[in-house]
Amino acid sequence: MSFYHSTRSGANSVTSKQAILTGIAPDGGLYVSDELGEKSLSLEAVCGQTYHETARLVLGTLLGDYTGNELARCVEAAYGAQWDAPGICPVTPLGTDWLLELYHGPTCAFKDVALQMLPQLMGVARGTDGEKIMIVTATSGDTGKAALDGFAGVDGMGVTVFYPAGKVSDIQRLQMVTQLGGNVAVCAVNGTFDDCQGQVKRVFADRELAERLAKDGVVLSSANSINVGRLAPQVTYYFDAYAQLVRREAVRPGDEVTFCVPTGNFGDVLAGYYAKRMGLPVRRLIVASNANDVLTDFLTTGTYDRRRDFHKTISPSMDILVSSNLERLLYFASDGDCELVASLMADLAEKGVYTVPERVMDEIRSVFSCGRADDEATRATIRDAWRELDVLIDPHTAVAKNVLDATPADGSERVCLSTASPYKFCADVLAALGEVTDGMNGFACMDALEQLTGTVAPPQLSGLRAGEVLHDDVCDPDRVGAFVESACARVFL
Repeated sequence: MSFYHSTRSGANSVTSKQAILTGIAPDGGLYVSDELGEKSLSLEAVCGQTYHETARLVLGTLLGDYTGNELARCVEAAYGAQWDAPGICPVTPLGTDWLLELYHGPTCAFKDVALQMLPQLMGVARGTDGEKIMIVTATSGDTGKAALDGFAGVDGMGVTVFYPAGKVSDIQRLQMVTQLGGNVAVCAVNGTFDDCQGQVKRVFADRELAERLAKDGVVLSSANSINVGRLAPQVTYYFDAYAQLVRREAVRPGDEVTFCVPTGNFGDVLAGYYAKRMGLPVRRLIVASNANDVLTDFLTTGTYDRRRDFHKTISPSMDILVSSNLERLLYFASDGDCELVASLMADLAEKGVYTVPERVMDEIRSVFSCGRADDEATRATIRDAWRELDVLIDPHTAVAKNVLDATPADGSERVCLSTASPYKFCADVLAALGEVTDGMNGFACMDALEQLTGTVAPPQLSGLRAGEVLHDDVCDPDRVGAFVESACARVFL
């Protein structure tokens, strides 16, 4: 059985089911297991398996108190007919590199890989007579819809999503505000994603709110990547991508592979680090940032400083200055030094900055590289990928490809993670291809992009034009807690 404890204290251990239900540790830390890396997965087995089989193997290793039958049911439900690619996450050519397509789920973003699974894991952990659970999530664009889709209609659960007003794409916003379901709530926040995420963390730390909700049998949990139930499913696609490369004879079993990952909250790339610790032959993990380059600066200098200007970019899901999942990496890279992690997180909260000891940075840099791409470079990469490779990519993927292209080849096969359909950001993709988009709404841009490229928008996005706006709430950051409480009352009482 796997036991988890906070990154900030090893005092209180919980099972993986308890960690998934709780989401975040009582002291504000993130749940980690010291068993990570004790068991390596068999590459020979992985390379001969389907995605579903590998998912069961990965989850069984990370979440040891789930039975094989429980995980089998979870995997079948999470990766079924709602995916438009039989292999779930196909690897396709990208010039001399490879593209890992993570956007074939119901909301056309990589978050589906985890957020189709998390409700299944929570449902098993909760049981039939468990407490009512309200999922509270902040989103920079993609997590929100993926969480809404995953949890809508799930018995005994509700989901409340906060997104930064005016800082997500038209299509992302419509995906959220048209969401059906009696157990869902959506609210725009006058601020940035970091404002949303910071307030959600405060909600989880509000003991008085927790006590009031407990009287009605309601507890809060998270669908953000701070929840280990979000992180664990993402490890699967790193192993499966490697297996696909072996089957294509691009690599031999045991050859190292480099992954370049567009990331803001550090969850997607951290899953690659977990895969490496579990035996995947990873040479480098390249962290690709946009103009909000706090991670690039951190990996370069060893100092994490969120005290900087926020940039609204064409890759909005990465417009983040506080990368929550970095805390887990700090824990493992420091050999489980909870006191250090707690001190660094206190400095971040109180001063907005912390500096990591050089010995820890040496460990981190032994695995991670970094780079950045601003909007101009991102647009150029979208244009070049289409004109030169006949591959249409979204801005987040373009950030990663730009950084990967600027990284000297080291002899390993290289995989660029593609995190969203280009049609989620059709206006920016269309503009990058040289078309004038002034005065055009998201659907006009969608139609024009189809006509220009001869590609077809996914039906779950093109069908949004017939959707009715059901959620038009807006609040200031200091009202997030009150909105959560009212959403719980509406959904459960």
